[in-house]
Amino acid sequence: MSRSFGLIVVGDEILSGKRIDKHMPKVIELLAERGLELGWAEYVGDVPVRITAALGRAFASGDIVFSTGGIGATPDDHTRQCAAAALGVPLALHPEAEALIRERMQDTAREQGTVYEPDRPDNVHRLNMGVFPLGAKIIPNTYNKIPGFSVGDVHFVPGFPVMAWPMIESVLDGRYAGLFARGRAGEKSVIVYGAMEATLTPLMQAVERDHPGIKVFSLPSVDHPQHGRHIELGVKGDASRVEAAYGQLLAGLHGFDARLGPEMVR
Repeated sequence: MSRSFGLIVVGDEILSGKRIDKHMPKVIELLAERGLELGWAEYVGDVPVRITAALGRAFASGDIVFSTGGIGATPDDHTRQCAAAALGVPLALHPEAEALIRERMQDTAREQGTVYEPDRPDNVHRLNMGVFPLGAKIIPNTYNKIPGFSVGDVHFVPGFPVMAWPMIESVLDGRYAGLFARGRAGEKSVIVYGAMEATLTPLMQAVERDHPGIKVFSLPSVDHPQHGRHIELGVKGDASRVEAAYGQLLAGLHGFDARLGPEMVR
C-alpha cells in the first residue's frame, strides 16, 4: 500500500499534560490487529491556524488520517471550522447529523423526565455539533448518537476514547477492509550485545537493498532491565520475504565481534 495511516490529536490538554494521550497507542493497536501500521502522528493545540495547517497537510497527503478532538460546540472546539477552512468550503448543518442530535436531545429529556424543547437556546446551540464542511459524510457514534464526520479519507472523531475508538474501528472495517494485511506482514529480530549502530549500518543497508519491501530496524537501549546495553536488530515487511532477509542479517552479524541474544518473532 503506497498510502500511510496518519493520526492528528487535537487539544491543549494533551500538550499541557493535563491529559495523557491514549489515542496513539490505541490506533497503533487497532491497525496492528488488521496487519497495518501507523505511518505518522501529529499533536496540535487548540489554535485554529495550527489546526488548519495540520488538516491542510492531511488533506493534501493522500493518506488515510484520523483526527481526534475539537469537534464539539464549545468555544475551544475549532476542528470543524478548521477543516472547512483547510478545504476552502463552507460549513453546513448536515441533515443526518441534525436528526441524530435531535434524537439524542429527545432521549436526554426523556431520561430526565422533562419535555424536549427544540427551540430552547441551548438545544439550538447543540445543533452546531452537526455543522460540518459541505460534502462531509457522518461517522455514527454508538455511544451517544452525536456523529463524527469524514471528508474523503480524513476522518474526524471526538476526543473521548469511549466514543472515538469504536468509531475508528467502524471506519477501518467499513471502508478499508481491502487494505488489511493480516498474516501478510511479519517481523523477526535478535538482541545484539557489544556492537555499535554505526558499525552495523552497512549490513542494514545491504539487507534493505537486497530485499525490496523489507525494512531493517535498530532499537538501541542503554539500561534495559533484562538485557542492559544492547541493540534489537531486525527486519519487518512482507511475510514471504522476512525469512530470507533475516537470514542475511544473521549471517552478516556473525562477521562482527558481537554476541547474539534471544530472537523474537512478531
